[in-house]
Amino acid sequence: MSHKLSILFIEDDVVETMKMNRTVNKLQTSYNIQEAKNGEEALRILKLMGQLPDIILLDLNMPKINGIEFLKILKNDETLKYIPTIILTTSNNRKDVLECYKIGIAGYVLKPLKYEDYVSKLEKILAYWSINELIKA
Repeated sequence: MSHKLSILFIEDDVVETMKMNRTVNKLQTSYNIQEAKNGEEALRILKLMGQLPDIILLDLNMPKINGIEFLKILKNDETLKYIPTIILTTSNNRKDVLECYKIGIAGYVLKPLKYEDYVSKLEKILAYWSINELIKA
């Protein structure tokens, strides 16, 4: 990996945030992770960041601005729309999946119940985006 992958992790659940941080530490790879508790906070962070994240990991079920509303705002912004956004959620609702792909996500990943499966999925997601050619807006 030529540079440290920069990630904006948008999740309102404290336990899920702890699980993400624990997983990244377990993988023993360095990633730059910025956390937001909801879509509103994430938009503020994106406007204030000196450099945009390489990817966004987004939960759908959040207060204030939910994941789908956040996606619509993101993909309508001329600068932010190029950030690959991966949904990381418990929702396997077909309507949600179709709506997210229609808006323009890079992937839709269901959070598994078992921690070992979560680590495995996250490792694959981060490995893929670490080697992928990313566009800097």
